Amino acid sequence: MDRNELDCRNLLCPMPVIRTQARIARMQPGEVLEVIATDPGALHDIPAWCRVHGHDLLETAEEGREIRLRIRVGER
Repeated sequence: MDRNELDCRNLLCPMPVIRTQARIARMQPGEVLEVIATDPGALHDIPAWCRVHGHDLLETAEEGREIRLRIRVGER
């Protein structure tokens, strides 16, 4: 399984979701994307987007100001 990283630090809503959507559109099912954000809204917005679009949220973690979300790309 490939692992990719997307840096969304210092971006405000809705940009972390928009960038996540654009990156996942170029990925294959089963690949994992790690999103790094600083906008607290990402903790709600990205998991909600994953549910709607059939992607698996594997993990969320907060490290200081940074939020890390690991997403497994679902079937399209």
